[in-house]
Amino acid sequence: MRTIEIIKVDKGARLGIIRTAHGDVKTPVFMPVGTHGVVKAMIHRDLKEIGIEMILANAYHLYLKPGDELIRDLGGIHKFTGWEGPFLTDSGGYQIFSLGGLRTVEEEGVLFQSHIDGSKHFLTPEKVIEIQDNLGADIIMCLDECIPYPSSYEKTEKSLELTTSWAKRCKSVQRKSRSLLFGIIQGGFYEVLRLRSTHDLINIGFDGYAIGGLSVGEPKSLMWRMVDTVIEYLPQEKPRYLMGLGFPEDIVEGVKRGIDMFDCVIPTRLARNGNLFTWKGRINIKNAKYKRDERPIDEECGCLTCKTHSRAYLRHLLISHELTSFYLNTIHNLYFYSRLIEKIRDAIRDGVYEKFYEEFMKSWKGGEKDDGNSLCDGE
Repeated sequence: MRTIEIIKVDKGARLGIIRTAHGDVKTPVFMPVGTHGVVKAMIHRDLKEIGIEMILANAYHLYLKPGDELIRDLGGIHKFTGWEGPFLTDSGGYQIFSLGGLRTVEEEGVLFQSHIDGSKHFLTPEKVIEIQDNLGADIIMCLDECIPYPSSYEKTEKSLELTTSWAKRCKSVQRKSRSLLFGIIQGGFYEVLRLRSTHDLINIGFDGYAIGGLSVGEPKSLMWRMVDTVIEYLPQEKPRYLMGLGFPEDIVEGVKRGIDMFDCVIPTRLARNGNLFTWKGRINIKNAKYKRDERPIDEECGCLTCKTHSRAYLRHLLISHELTSFYLNTIHNLYFYSRLIEKIRDAIRDGVYEKFYEEFMKSWKGGEKDDGNSLCDGE
């Protein structure tokens, strides 16, 4: 079954539409992370005005608090949160496996201790699908095992076999909601295992395919090699989702390779630390040079923050620990990402994506040096 309508292909870049139970999603798409059903420091009205189409929530966190059954009884995640657009829920595999000594992996599932109160839980692939079905998300993910970089071939192969077995069990679960179920390609950093995972998942048959287990400390060149290894084998009529990757240059690079969907905490997390995006790169508003700077963050930007406030004022809010700083900075960063996605879509539609790619990469300067705390807080 076709689950993405491809409107235009410009070399590798794809312009399309994913049909979901709560509305269409234009692709390429960037999903801000709303772990607990809310994007930090934002309200839904502003997300809608900025142009956000879909939010990523985390089934693991919502299962622990307030509970998937409570959310089900209150009408599902859309009614519970008030977000009328599509939701994608991650299975929580990455969060569970990041617990280290607090979890034990078995063939049947994973036993772990809650990071909230230390209570013990046992999640099977079937239970993870049941949780996401209770939430009523539009796109849901299979349970997979995430392993660190580097890992041996033997360890990676064993993990892959478990992930594939779990994927089959996830697919077999009968769901009440009209959700789309995505399989997650694993295989670490071994091309032969990545290809095996890809072909196995295609044979099982899913509504979309995610590439997982990347951006875990490996060199960027190795990460893109793994994407290139599998992308040509993925069905044209199914969405392609690169999980957890989200710097602007990564999105532009991923689209070039044929990726449709992205998510990351980067724009919201960095906003709360004063790292703000401009079309020439990222600035750190904490820097003393902005103390008397009357300019907006970016003179090309049309967001509320740039229309009304100076860099000097935003710096003052941040170093004064005013909560309004989180709000204004997050509005700007998500607006920047939304405009980036719009520019990407326009370039594909006009058949000039390669030109856009080259011009963006030439002008993009990365980010200013900061105090090293930008990526320390969780989402």
